[in-house]
Amino acid sequence: MDTKDNALNVSRRSLLKGGVMGGATIATTALLASCGIKTANASSGSGTDYPSHPKWKFVFVNHVTTNPFFVPTIYGIQDACNMTGCTYSWTGSETSQVSQMVNAIDAAIAANADGIATSIIDPTAFNAPIARALAAGIPVVSYNSDAPAGSPNKRMAYIGQNLYQAGQLLGQRILELVPKGSHIGLFIATPGSLNIQPRMDGIIAAIKAAGSPISYDVVATGALLEQELPAVQSWYQGHKSAKGMFAVDAGSTQSLGQVMKQYNLTSQGWHAGGFDLLPLTLQLIQEGYVDFTIDQQPYQQGFYPLLELYLYKLSGGLEYPSDIETGLKFITKANVAPYLKTKSRFEGSTSKELDLAKA
Repeated sequence: MDTKDNALNVSRRSLLKGGVMGGATIATTALLASCGIKTANASSGSGTDYPSHPKWKFVFVNHVTTNPFFVPTIYGIQDACNMTGCTYSWTGSETSQVSQMVNAIDAAIAANADGIATSIIDPTAFNAPIARALAAGIPVVSYNSDAPAGSPNKRMAYIGQNLYQAGQLLGQRILELVPKGSHIGLFIATPGSLNIQPRMDGIIAAIKAAGSPISYDVVATGALLEQELPAVQSWYQGHKSAKGMFAVDAGSTQSLGQVMKQYNLTSQGWHAGGFDLLPLTLQLIQEGYVDFTIDQQPYQQGFYPLLELYLYKLSGGLEYPSDIETGLKFITKANVAPYLKTKSRFEGSTSKELDLAKA
């Protein structure tokens, strides 16, 4: 293999597997340019590295389309579109209504979408529409949440966090923080929804595996951010002798942090933690009101599904989508500073691209 071939292989591996970790689209473009490779032209759907192709349109079906958690997911989709010369649409439900999501999938099929990425939040309702899409020759992947193990669902790949394992690890962290015999609240936006219920199941399994040294209430907070804070406040008012609040979704996590601060519960021996990187949650960690949150890298949950659908189309089906674990990272007061100081599309804190040339 000569130097040019080696540069091509290294650059392509970096683009498809490591680019999102090392920098934004501008960084990947600079890498390819340094190897003498041009990236796809977003206006024509063509480039010199990959063959010219139609300007494919991929449909992302989501369960809470206006939730701030998915802002970096959308940026990931946009950046992947800019790299590949494709387009996308963002549709589904604002309030986790499965019927609305199924209708969105059927609409994508009727419109002859070039690929579909959907969160699968119900154990059976997505089986038939995904089968219809595949029968129509439309590739389908899931992101953020997936069909349960052993499901007959035929989606081609899942891109997201191992949700049950994340819940188990959160449960173990709770047991390290909260004294034996304590009572805690466990908050979940939409019980039963496959994007968060496996986390709750994992937490409860960890507590039971330890001999159930603490007791807990499972509290539903609602699909919309404005519903969640009142639900957490209400639970606290009825459980002032408890010692902790923990959540499995972004909005509930931010809300329990707000309640921790409102009543200065840290000084009373309470602990709190949950999921995701909403700006207020990060600030509350810095201020000491929330012990931790878990990063599941939402940018990758938009970026990689689009790339996998694109490669499937580009290769004529030879590059079959693969499962991608987007990881789990505990963010605490010890490592939260970079998240607060750095504004980037990766965490949804700005719409602007990083300019690494000025870094």
